Amino acid sequence: MSGKGEVSRRGRAVHNARRVWPFVLMAWKRWQDLSPAERERYKRQARDYAQRGRDLAARRRKGKP
Repeated sequence: MSGKGEVSRRGRAVHNARRVWPFVLMAWKRWQDLSPAERERYKRQARDYAQRGRDLAARRRKGKP
């Protein structure tokens, strides 16, 4: 199923990747400039947020608010 839609999707993906790339690069540079302690703090925050999201999803599946 190789149609026009696939080509336009691919072109859109390439276009969006080119637009986002400078922001990704800037974020990577900022991450590299952080001290190891700051990196660990951000990682811990991300783990905590992810756990809170998993807990909330589990509660909602069980029907508890």
